[in-house]
Amino acid sequence: MGKLIAFDMVTLDGFFAGPNGEIDWHRVDAEFNEFAVAQLNSVETLVFGRITYQMMAGYWPSPEAVKDDPVVAGLMNSKPKIVVSRTLHQADWNNTRLIGKNVDEELARLKQQPRQDLILMGSGNLAATLANMNLIDEIRLIVVPVVLGRGRGLFEGVDGPRELRLVNTRTFGNGNVLLTYRSTGMRKEA
Repeated sequence: MGKLIAFDMVTLDGFFAGPNGEIDWHRVDAEFNEFAVAQLNSVETLVFGRITYQMMAGYWPSPEAVKDDPVVAGLMNSKPKIVVSRTLHQADWNNTRLIGKNVDEELARLKQQPRQDLILMGSGNLAATLANMNLIDEIRLIVVPVVLGRGRGLFEGVDGPRELRLVNTRTFGNGNVLLTYRSTGMRKEA
């Protein structure tokens, strides 16, 4: 049985994107790249919301991405992908399937497959939706040592506190810190 992992990068003040969706504050270097390759190799399927999907599909198949980061580009372009959207009518990026209805049933069914780990990358709105559906099994956050002051908070719209258990930490040389949490499966009473 697989699990659904939510992965994102956040600022010290809890934002996953700036006020206009900007992510130019991400700290990405060779050590992060090694982590990204290992993480991509450890999962079967990539999951995106519409906004993140369009951003990723606009970059990773490009000649620039393939030249700058051929290993990650190869993995991003070849892995099976799911985009969850009620407004997108077509998903042309290689190996992509569109889910517009019955998201909870579709993702729960995929998690039942042997060795079928899925990773939700970015996609803050979808992360909140899937948290409300109790579908997220693990959360991996890279905390970037920067304060934005304003932006979009991760998990905005979650319908109440959730219990999580810290299972791993990792410090990167550039100051990033990876925090890995597992869901306890319990909703904490407010």
